[in-house]
Amino acid sequence: MRHEKQGSAHKRKARTPQRREPAQIPVSPKRRSASRESPPRRRRFRPGTRALMEIRRYQKSTELLLRKGPFSRVVREVCQMFRVDLKWQAIALSALQEAAEAFLVRLFQDAYLCTIHAKRVTLFPRDIQLARRIRGIEGGMG
Repeated sequence: MRHEKQGSAHKRKARTPQRREPAQIPVSPKRRSASRESPPRRRRFRPGTRALMEIRRYQKSTELLLRKGPFSRVVREVCQMFRVDLKWQAIALSALQEAAEAFLVRLFQDAYLCTIHAKRVTLFPRDIQLARRIRGIEGGMG
């Protein structure tokens, strides 16, 4: 049994659609900026990819990794323990910073070799201590 609606038996003539103005929907001020354009999504890298990119970037670069201001404050603080009125030339501080960073980079390289020898990938404080102990008094700074 077929039910038909009354009035649907005849076909209507198709009209061309009229273009309508977009309706103005009230938007709160917070949503107004978000509705106009959404910021592009940040790219998500797989685990470890970002670390490898940073390693390559720092291996290519030659700039100092420690900031000059904090490093000079630490040097002056340590010097105050021994003498009160020492003045530092800027070039002496930069030379000391170069030497300190070179020492730390070599220390971390040796410590990471100790980590790999222990069949691990995470650097522990005991790896740094072992690297300093193997180096001896002169290489490991006491």
